[in-house]
Amino acid sequence: MKTENIRSPFNILVIVASLGYFVDIYDLILFNVVKKESLEALGLAGVNYESNEIFLFNCQMIGMLIGGILWGILGDKRGRLSVLFGSILLYSVANIMNAYVLDLHSYAAVRFFAGLGLAGELGAGITLVVETMSKETRGYGTMLIVTFGALGAVFASVVGKEGAYFAQLTNQWLGTSYVGWQMAYIVGGLLGLFLLLLRIGTYESGMYKRLTASGKTGRGNLLILIQKKDTFIRYVSCILIGLPIWYIIGVLIALCVGLTHEMGIEGAITGTAIMYAYIGLSVGDLLSGLISQFFKTRKKVILGYIICSVLLTAIFLFPPSLSLDWFYIMCFLLGTATGYWALFVTIASEQFGTNIRSTVTNTVPNFVRGSVVLITLLYKSLEPVFASSNSPKVLSAGIVGLICFGLATYGLFNVRDTFNKDLNYIEEC
Repeated sequence: MKTENIRSPFNILVIVASLGYFVDIYDLILFNVVKKESLEALGLAGVNYESNEIFLFNCQMIGMLIGGILWGILGDKRGRLSVLFGSILLYSVANIMNAYVLDLHSYAAVRFFAGLGLAGELGAGITLVVETMSKETRGYGTMLIVTFGALGAVFASVVGKEGAYFAQLTNQWLGTSYVGWQMAYIVGGLLGLFLLLLRIGTYESGMYKRLTASGKTGRGNLLILIQKKDTFIRYVSCILIGLPIWYIIGVLIALCVGLTHEMGIEGAITGTAIMYAYIGLSVGDLLSGLISQFFKTRKKVILGYIICSVLLTAIFLFPPSLSLDWFYIMCFLLGTATGYWALFVTIASEQFGTNIRSTVTNTVPNFVRGSVVLITLLYKSLEPVFASSNSPKVLSAGIVGLICFGLATYGLFNVRDTFNKDLNYIEEC
């Protein structure tokens, strides 16, 4: 079977990577959907509720940051497929274990290991696809992975809301005593384990096989990314481009209850906000991929999305309407405007040679995800600065947003537009 220059985006690698990312996003978002129910069950939803939710979310993101480095290097040294399925196994087991946590410390430990596992799937899947599909159509492959994967958040929202129903059915069948939030985690774990069965029929990247056969060294060497100024700037710039996505998801959407209360909008539910945002993100990724393929450019499309994100963030923080329906419409639109995740990860993967590509493709999106720790810390630290105003949370979110959008624009102008670039080369030390 020929393992490269595949033109059809509907091939086994795209299908497996899409399903893997679906479960990846399900687990990534599920905590934000069931956090209140789970923390209440563990007696952790009192006066320290907001601190506990941020702490647990940050444990997950720190795990992703560390995992991005580990899985990335492993993907260049041991192969893309080993990372793809190894990461799925780890986050699936962690998901199931999450149903049995007893206190804040065990919850934090499991979220860390879940994040560690979640860090590998997307980068491995994108690397495999860009190295096996033709340069004219690989954009469609990465578009399908992220577009379908984003719907995992919608599924997480549905399962999170209906977890009690699923738990009731399971308890009747098996004689167990699960509650809703536990069942939601178990569903995610079982989905991941089922996905491992699809390993049959997948294949390793031909570019990677030839690289290992050549005996050339330097695979997964992080020093390659920092030894040359041009390479280092490109690498850091790739990370900066993705900051607005997780600023919007990690602050405006995940912490929306506090923001909307300050705006005068009552009744906002985090899980529902996440569902609408990720429906929008899925639509946005589909559109950005199609537009990129039509105009044969990635950079210009991302710039358009960043501009739209700035405008919509301003409207979101200073709304012309205080209705709950308007708020959810804005969640959808913000999600759509941040739907350039597929292009962002594809650009990162296409910037560097085969010997370091897995490392870059894994670390860049996970550094962006991990950056939400710094973003939320900055957001919380700025609140006291605006304590004398009527809207400290809104103003703090606005300042953080300006910083993220500014850095992303700077980063975008420092990378190359890699549409149709030949990727069969190595990055010299």
